[in-house]
This record gives sequence, structure tokens and C-alpha cells, in this order.
Amino acid sequence: MRRNERGAGARLRAGAAGMMVAGLTLMGLPAANAQQGPPELPQLSPPARVDQRVGLTDFTVKYSSPAVKDRKVWGELVPYDKLWRTGANQPTTLQASRDFRFGDKPVPAGTYALYTIPGKGSWTVILNSATTASVNDYDAAKDVVRIVVKPGSADFRERMTFLFADTTDDTASLDLEWEKRRVSIPLAVDTATQAMANIDTTLNDSWRPHFSSARYLLDNGGDLNRALELIDTSIEIKAVWWNHWVRAQILAKQGKRADAIAAGEQAQKLGAGDRVYDNFFKEQVTTTIADWKKKRS
Repeated sequence: MRRNERGAGARLRAGAAGMMVAGLTLMGLPAANAQQGPPELPQLSPPARVDQRVGLTDFTVKYSSPAVKDRKVWGELVPYDKLWRTGANQPTTLQASRDFRFGDKPVPAGTYALYTIPGKGSWTVILNSATTASVNDYDAAKDVVRIVVKPGSADFRERMTFLFADTTDDTASLDLEWEKRRVSIPLAVDTATQAMANIDTTLNDSWRPHFSSARYLLDNGGDLNRALELIDTSIEIKAVWWNHWVRAQILAKQGKRADAIAAGEQAQKLGAGDRVYDNFFKEQVTTTIADWKKKRS
């Protein structure tokens, strides 16, 4: 009897242990009905972009790149004489950081959808201000420019590709290549004018480093003689109310109140009509000059 009881107890313990092992094994496995995301796979028309600086202007083209896949592209996959988003998925976009010429047409800096109407002998290339509109939502009233270009031949290219070619400081060719077709879009920028504008801006603002340095010495107990030299150089480059007012404060701190008053009054003349001066400094300058005059008398 005892042997039977011991045998039964052993069988119960073995069964319980087996259930525990099975439970642990099941716990280590994912649930059969757990939701999993789809595997990452190659896209039929992967996104692509190409960037190019032309002179001082940055151009960026973003597009989706379909493949030939043994299909007849021109006239079938891409019909002739119909609006095309010039790629797959979202419309292709062209972004320019500065004003430019698209073909022979001037275009302001900005981002545009690039549509085309392919033809056997010529293509119409369109920049449109609605950058996310589908072909079905295309609105010709939002066209910024249209040009006509002639297609050419190219080596076979499986995936549609944009590239910049023949780049100089002033021009570039934006080329669309797919299958054995190439369409070249001329781009141009006025780099010389842009560079001169940058030079003029830099020279016109060259008074600022000397002004800032002089003000730092004034505000932080630095060498006032050095501060006066710096602010005089700033005034020689370009006289504005800012540097005359700092000069006035330096002179006042040196105890030269008559010269400080003269410099302050010059700052008042130059500041009249300046929005920052009128709104934020006019009262302070007027009060300070009046105080200097009282102390001088």
C-alpha cells in the first residue's frame, strides 16, 4: 500500500514539473495572435534627392524613382501629351535658395512642384506653387512658369534619375534620365550680383565689430582710451546713432562732459526716425544728456 502511495505521489510531482516546464516554454514564445509590423522591404519607387550649389544658390530636387521593369515607358507607362508628376508617389519638387531662371523665365526663390507633359518631339516642363497636389488636383492657375524643351537620347537607365550637369558659377543643367531618354532643363543664377550684394552688406556692417568691442570695454570697466579708439574707427567706417551714443558715454566716463554732450546730440540727430531709437532709446538718451548738462553748469 505504501509503495502504491509513493508511486502515485511521484507521478503527481512529475506531472506538475512537466506542466511548469511547458508553461515556462510557452511564456518564452510570442503569442500566436500578437500583432507584428510588416517586414521592411524594398519600395517599388524609392524616394531620392539630389542637391547642387550653383554659385551661391542651393538647389534640391526630391522625387520618387520608378523602374522600367521590362515595360515600355514612353507613350505607354508615361503617356504622351498628358500631365505627369515626373516620378512616382508624391509630386517631384524643386527647391531654390535664391531667385533663379528656369529656362529663360525668372522664378523667385522657393519650393515648387515639377510637372511635365511629355511629347514625342518636345516636353512642357512646369513649376507649380502647390507642392503636394496630386495630378488630379493640379491647378494650372498656380503655375509659376512653363517652358518647352526637346528630349534627347541617353544610355539606358533602369530607374528614373535626376542629376545636375555642366555646372558653373552661373548655370547648370537639371537632367531627367530614364530608360533611354534624357530631358535637360537649363537653370541660371546671377551670382555676380548676389556676390556684390553680399560684399556691400558686409562692408556696410563693418562698423559693428569695432562698435561691439568698444561697448564691451565701456560696459565692463575696460580701457576707455582703447574703447575710444575703437568707436572712432567705427564712426569713420559708418556713422550711426549707435556708435555716436557709445562714444558719448565713453567721453562722459572720462569726465569730458562737453565732448560727451556733443556726441550725444549727434546720436540724437542720427537716431531721429529710427524705429529702435525712437521706441527704446530716445527717452534714455534725452534724459542722460540733460543730466550731463546740469552737472556741467
